[in-house]
Amino acid sequence: MTASKPSTILIIDDDAEVRYSLSRVLTTKGYEVSEAGSGEEGVAAVKKGPAPDLIFLDVRMGGMSGIEALQHICSSNRQQLVILMTAFGTAQTAIEAMKYGAFDYIMKPFDPEKVLSLAAKALQAHADLNAVSGYESTVNVDDYREGIVGSAPVMQDVFKTIGQVTASDVTVMITGESGTGKELIANSIWKHSHRSAKEFIAVNCAAIPDNLIESELFGHEKGSFTGATTQRIGKFELCDRGTIFLDEIGDMALATQTKILRVLQQGEIQRVGGSNSQKVDVRILAATNKDLEAMVKAKTFREDLYYRLNVVRIKIPPLRDRAVDIPQIVDFCLQKLAKEKKIRVNKVSPEALALLTKHNWPGNVRELENTIYRSAVIAQGDAILVKDLPAELGGSAEVSAPKQSVGGSPELTVEAALNFLHAELQDSEEGMLVTVQRLLAQRTLDLLEGDTTATAKKLGITKPALKKLLGETD
Repeated sequence: MTASKPSTILIIDDDAEVRYSLSRVLTTKGYEVSEAGSGEEGVAAVKKGPAPDLIFLDVRMGGMSGIEALQHICSSNRQQLVILMTAFGTAQTAIEAMKYGAFDYIMKPFDPEKVLSLAAKALQAHADLNAVSGYESTVNVDDYREGIVGSAPVMQDVFKTIGQVTASDVTVMITGESGTGKELIANSIWKHSHRSAKEFIAVNCAAIPDNLIESELFGHEKGSFTGATTQRIGKFELCDRGTIFLDEIGDMALATQTKILRVLQQGEIQRVGGSNSQKVDVRILAATNKDLEAMVKAKTFREDLYYRLNVVRIKIPPLRDRAVDIPQIVDFCLQKLAKEKKIRVNKVSPEALALLTKHNWPGNVRELENTIYRSAVIAQGDAILVKDLPAELGGSAEVSAPKQSVGGSPELTVEAALNFLHAELQDSEEGMLVTVQRLLAQRTLDLLEGDTTATAKKLGITKPALKKLLGETD
């Protein structure tokens, strides 16, 4: 039986004593070690090949700095794993290390056990990445312009129903748990209908206070209430001859329900503070994650409105009932992230995919999408491995503040928090404070298994405020 080839490690440092001591530690475990005395020499060695399995790279060197060398190395080979070495554990060092593709970084002076532990961790990741090299995607993102992915029989029934209701103006009630993609279904109905050339407006009824929702939907006249300094056109008028999507309609107050019923029965609206009725030609699609039948019995939802809305019902199954679709959804998410966020991760290891498939997903497709996004951001190389998944799924990635060691310096594994937050703030157009608030809200929601009531209480905000913060429009 042929002995396995030892792992190769390159040490790049302009201090000969550091190279010598680190080499001695690594060779005790049988690693094949080579050395380079400068950033320029190290980059040249990597480009000449063969590429080492792992690189230890000093941050501060004469000539080309470690960060510059890291950029050169990782730009030509994203799979290359690099551990930075530094005596200065600053926030800037940590952020730049992870920003430019380092696997991790280690503080000087070295603890030999930590060096060997980190090297073993990196080399295992290298082996895992190589094992995923034959991965083939199961979907093409261009084939799913609707954004709805799934081949399970329950989803095929949904697609058929969408096709059946697009030819008419029938009112449709879309039901399903939070995160199942109810707005995607509504959007698909609109796109394939004869009203597709006109407006599609989505209104989250739960995110608008009761005292403002009528003004939002029907508009108001100048002076009709305090603060109404000008006339306002409501969503129904703006959507004339188009389609309006009333999301979370189960959260709508009874008084507003009465006015919605009038629109359905007579095709008329009346602005708040106005005396004249106006005709509108609007198709209504509605959605809820609540049990409307129970609400009708409890007299918290109008029975006549229920029957007007529930002409055709499309029930979206929870993700746990169509786990067979998870590999396709994962592939779709990765391709979408590559296209929209410029994230180069395009694979997932079989072990990671198995964990994703067996998870219960209380937050449904939205939770899965968020998990893939987080995991892709912190992944080294071009594949999501088990280590990149959240701990609650069986992985080891945590989006949390770095722990503090003796002396206040950060410990080794800070990449999850820094890399993820950096990517989110870089892509965000909403500002740092709102982005951090949204990330905290989403993380809390995930930890509380999709329970919006408990999450709002934990964060000390109202449930509508939480949904607005998360931008929920399912």
